[in-house]
Amino acid sequence: MAEEFNHEMLCVLAGFGGQGLLFAGKVMANCGLIDGRQVSWMPSYGPEMRGGTANCSVSLSDDAIGTPFITRPTALIAMNQPSVEKFAASVQPGGTIVVDTTLAMNGTDGIELAEGVEVVAFKATELAEAEGLKGLANIICLGRLWSKTHFCTREVAEAAIAKCVPPKRQHLLEPNLRAFALGADA
Repeated sequence: MAEEFNHEMLCVLAGFGGQGLLFAGKVMANCGLIDGRQVSWMPSYGPEMRGGTANCSVSLSDDAIGTPFITRPTALIAMNQPSVEKFAASVQPGGTIVVDTTLAMNGTDGIELAEGVEVVAFKATELAEAEGLKGLANIICLGRLWSKTHFCTREVAEAAIAKCVPPKRQHLLEPNLRAFALGADA
């Protein structure tokens, strides 16, 4: 039986510059491209780059996408507390929030969430370091989001990771695949 996947995804990935959120968003966007779906990927980052704020919006749909701006995401990956505070309340009812509580220690505490929003909070950065995958908490979070939303098939997600790791950095392909699996199989 073919694996079912969620045909529409409006996701915001947010944190500090240097955490790899734009790369994780690029992987998600490539999942849609491989599936032949409509895709929008829009990065946004502060002037400081590394250490400043960074986020991107990714839309995956079977239908035409009217705008790359996402004001009511169905999913959020937040890798620091300012990102949780900025985006969590805007997640649609029934949506999913993945929070790396390594740097977002308060998680969604004190934030009024829409009805039915599932919060998946775990120490992704600490987990990445413990597993020898330093710098890949972004992909662990992407895997965890995938496990909750199935925005594509697992094979497509793995193919997208392979496509996004540049040829001169092929030594990073296996760690990225391991990081995705670590999040997906949790």
